[in-house]
Amino acid sequence: MRDRIQSTSAYLMLFALTMLSALLSFSVQASVETGWMSSPEHPPVRTRFVITGQVDETKQQVEGFLEVELSDGWKTYWRSPGEGGVAPSIDWHDSENLGDVDWHWPYPQQFDLLGIHTLGYQGDTVIPMTLTIEDWSQPVNLQATLRLSSCTTICVLTDYPFELSFRPDQLTLSEDAVYQYAQAISRVPKASPLIQSTQAIWNRDQQRLEVRVAKSLGWHLPEMVVGGATESSQEYGFKPLGLVVEQNTAVATFAVKSWLGEVHLDGRELRISIKDEHFLAEQSVIARSGRVEQSASITTMLGFAFLGGLILNIMPCVLPVLGMKLSSVLSTQGLQRREVRRQFLASSAGILVSFWLLAAMLVGLKLTGSVVGWGIQFQSPWFIGLMALVTMLFGSNMLGLFEIRLSSNTSTWLATRGGGRYWGHFSQGAFATLLATPCSAPFLGTAVAFALAASNVELLVIFTALAAGMAMPWLLVAMWPNLARALPKPGRWMNKVRALFGLMLLATSCWLLYLLANHLPIFWIILLAVTAIVVLLARIKRVYGDKAMALSGAILLFSLAGSLLVASVTTEHWATPLPQDPNWKPLSSHLIEQSVAQGKTVFVNVTADWCITCQANKIGVILQDPVYSTLLADNVVTIQGDWTHPDSAVTDYLRANGRYGVPFNIVYGPYAPDGIPLPVILTEQVVMDAMNMASKGVR
Repeated sequence: MRDRIQSTSAYLMLFALTMLSALLSFSVQASVETGWMSSPEHPPVRTRFVITGQVDETKQQVEGFLEVELSDGWKTYWRSPGEGGVAPSIDWHDSENLGDVDWHWPYPQQFDLLGIHTLGYQGDTVIPMTLTIEDWSQPVNLQATLRLSSCTTICVLTDYPFELSFRPDQLTLSEDAVYQYAQAISRVPKASPLIQSTQAIWNRDQQRLEVRVAKSLGWHLPEMVVGGATESSQEYGFKPLGLVVEQNTAVATFAVKSWLGEVHLDGRELRISIKDEHFLAEQSVIARSGRVEQSASITTMLGFAFLGGLILNIMPCVLPVLGMKLSSVLSTQGLQRREVRRQFLASSAGILVSFWLLAAMLVGLKLTGSVVGWGIQFQSPWFIGLMALVTMLFGSNMLGLFEIRLSSNTSTWLATRGGGRYWGHFSQGAFATLLATPCSAPFLGTAVAFALAASNVELLVIFTALAAGMAMPWLLVAMWPNLARALPKPGRWMNKVRALFGLMLLATSCWLLYLLANHLPIFWIILLAVTAIVVLLARIKRVYGDKAMALSGAILLFSLAGSLLVASVTTEHWATPLPQDPNWKPLSSHLIEQSVAQGKTVFVNVTADWCITCQANKIGVILQDPVYSTLLADNVVTIQGDWTHPDSAVTDYLRANGRYGVPFNIVYGPYAPDGIPLPVILTEQVVMDAMNMASKGVR
C-alpha cells in the first residue's frame, strides 16, 4: 500500500513538474513587446515595439521591429520622406545597456498630393531593427520615445513613450514575431551582385540628378527612389521626372529640392533603391557633377498635347463622326448667335469631360498597378461591342431609320429647365473622343507618354490640353458663330450629306464588328451581323416602304457578292497587290539583343488590329517597296508585338521605351544597339534612313 502511495506521489510530482515546465516554456515563448500604444488625441494610429527572440551572440545583436497600424487614408514616412513629412525616429537616450540601433527600411510607396511628392507607407507597416547590446550578460532596459508623423490631407506628429526590459542571453524565439520580421525584411532592398554599375550625375544649375543603374540580366519594369545616406541629406526631396531603359541600364531623372534652399549634392553619398519584378536592390553611390539631359518641361508637353488633340480632328478615326458634326452645323441655320454658341460649347464640353474621364480611369489603373495605355479600352470586347451598337444607332438615326422621342412629361421637364436640347451636342463631343482613342497623331504619343509617367496632377493637365486641342474647332465656332451661319442654306443636298455620313457610321460599325472577331468565335460575329442587317432592313421597310427595302437588300447583296467575285477573279492581276506579311517573330528583348550581337538589323513593329494608324503604316509603308524588300533581306530580323489583346510582355516593352500606345516602331542594329525610335506616322524615307543608320552607320 505504501509503495502504491509513493508511486502515485512520484507520478503526481512528475506531472506537476511537467506542467510547470510547459508553463515556464510558454511564458518564455511569448514575445517581448510593449503592447499596442495609441494616443487618445490621435486614434487612427497605433503602434508597438517587439523583440523577436532572434539573436547573434557573436555580434551581440538582437532583432526586433516597429509595427505601425494606420487607418484607411493615413500614411507615415520612409527614412527620406521626400518633399514633405517627417521620418519616424526613436530617442533611445535614457536606455541602459544599449549600443547602436540599425533601422531596416522596406521599399516605400510613392505619393503625389497637390504636386508634392513623398515616400512612405500605408496600412499595416513593419520596420525591422537590429539592436546592438553592450554587455550580453546584463539586462537591457529600453526607455525610449517614438516620434511618428502620420498624414492624410493634414499631418499629425505624435510621441509614444515606451519601456521594455529583457535579458539577451535568455531570449527565446516567438514564432509570430519571427514570421512578421521575415515578411518585412524580405521587402528591404539590399546590395545585389546583379547590379553592374551605378552612377549619380548632379547638375547644380538645373538642380537635377540623373541616376544610371546597369543590371546584368536587364530590366523588366524598374522603379527607382533616392534617399540620403546620412541624416543631414535626408531633408532633400527627389521628385522623379522620368525613367527610361537603355539596353541593360535604367536611367532615371530627379528634380531635387530642399526646404533649406539650394541643394549641393556634389561629393555626397546617396542610396539608390531599385524595385523591379521579383527584384529589390539598394546601392550606395557618390554624386558627381556633370551634364544632365534636360527633360521635357510641362510647358512643352502642353504644347505637344494641344497640337496632338487638334490633329486628331483630321485622323481617320474621327472621320465617321464628322457626319454628326456636319449635321449639327447645318442645323444651326437660322438660329441666333447665342443659340449657335451654346450648341458648340456643349460639344466642346463633351470632349473635355470625356478626356477627364479617360484621365480618371488611367489614374485609377496606375494606383492599382494595372496596365495603362492610350486606346487600351479597345482591348475590351464589351467596349467594342458597345461602340458598335452606338455607331449603328447613330448611323441609323442619320439615315432617318430611328428617331428617339422622349415622353411629353420628360420633354416638358427639360424645356422648363433649359439646356436639355444640348445633350445631343454634348454626346457628339463625347462620342468623337471615344472613337479618337485608337488613333495616334503626331505629338500625341509624346504627350501621352509624358502624362502617364508624370504625377496624377500633371496627367490631368496634359489630358485637359489634349481636350482643348481637339475641341478647338468647336470653340472657334462658339467664339465666332457667323462661321457656322456662313455655310450654304439647307436644302435637298443636306439630306444626301446626312445619308452619306450615316453610311460612314454604319461602315464604322462593320469595322468594330471585325475587331470583335478577335474576341468572339466567327459564328457569333456572323450572327450579330445578320441580325443587324435584318433589323435595319425591317426599319427601312417600315420607314421608306417595300421598294426601298428591296432596293437596299439588293444593293447589299450584289455589293457583297460582286466584291467577293471580283476579288477572287482579279487578285493576280491587280496593279499593286498587297504582299504577304514579313515573317514576323514574337516580341522578345532577348531575340533583339541576340540578333544585334550577330550583326543583324532588327525592325520592331508594335501594333494592334484596332489601331487605324497602325494599319495605315502597314499598308502604306511596311508592305510597300523599298521598305518591304529591305525587311525580307537575310540580314534583317522582323519582330512584331501584338497589342490587340492585353499582353503584359508588349506593355512592358512599350513602357521600357517610354511609350504607352501604338503604333511604335524602332530599328536596332550594329550601329544602333540602343535602337532608333521611329515617328508615329511612318514614311518610306524615315524607315530607310533608320535601317541604313542602324546597319551601316550612314543614312
